[in-house]
Amino acid sequence: MPTSILTIGELIPIAGLAGLVLGSFVNLVIDRLPIMLDRRWQHDAITMTGGSPPEVARLDLLAPASHCMSCGTRLSLLELIPLASWLVQRGRCRHCGIAIGRRAPLVEVGLALLFVLAAWHFGPGIPLLAAMGLLGVLVTAAVIDLETRLLPDVLTLPLLWLGLLVNVYGVFTTIDAAVLGAALGYASLWGVNALFRLATGREGMGYGDFKLFAALGACLGWTALPAILILASASGALFGVLALMADRSRKGQPIAFGPWLALAALPVLFDLLPEGMMPP
Repeated sequence: MPTSILTIGELIPIAGLAGLVLGSFVNLVIDRLPIMLDRRWQHDAITMTGGSPPEVARLDLLAPASHCMSCGTRLSLLELIPLASWLVQRGRCRHCGIAIGRRAPLVEVGLALLFVLAAWHFGPGIPLLAAMGLLGVLVTAAVIDLETRLLPDVLTLPLLWLGLLVNVYGVFTTIDAAVLGAALGYASLWGVNALFRLATGREGMGYGDFKLFAALGACLGWTALPAILILASASGALFGVLALMADRSRKGQPIAFGPWLALAALPVLFDLLPEGMMPP
């Protein structure tokens, strides 16, 4: 009697296609969420001081319809898939000819490859769906942090709750390890930042980093935290050194830590670390 409706060979192309489709939505979130949050903060600030917020055109994840940021022309169905439109139109808007950035197709391809790896590693079932949710949020949060130095609560906090909920059923780890991971993830980076602030008088990282690390602890368990932190710190430091060597004007500029936390979580999720670094 078959144990699964789909074989791995059938599941992998479906997962890749799902990554491309979800990647299109992820790009929309990356483009609009920081603007939506900025508008909300400005609205709240003006309201708290007794002012009247100005009327602005609606902007959320549903409206307006996706359009070229240069000429404003509404995108066709094909153009809603950045990878396909980028290849067919040779990286340019078919209406005004302006160059289309490479980030959108790269996000789609990256998420598709991650979904394929998840399908190969987990196979059909709840762990695959949970891994896809985790990967989608990590890619979204990492790119937003890279571009804006912002890790929105609307991404990190639901990811924390997702980790706790799925681990009630032991999807990635035990619920005890998940709860402890959430607490230690937040507390550890908060403590490091507090010591840095005492020593230098400056913030060493943003509170969004604490929440993302807590969310990773909730998803993967407290035993995964040391490996993630070591990998993220080493890769972030190496990037900072290389960036400074390439451009001296970057000296003193902060480096987004969220992308490196997200990247460091991948080998833990997919069991790709050397045996000595793997969480028990």
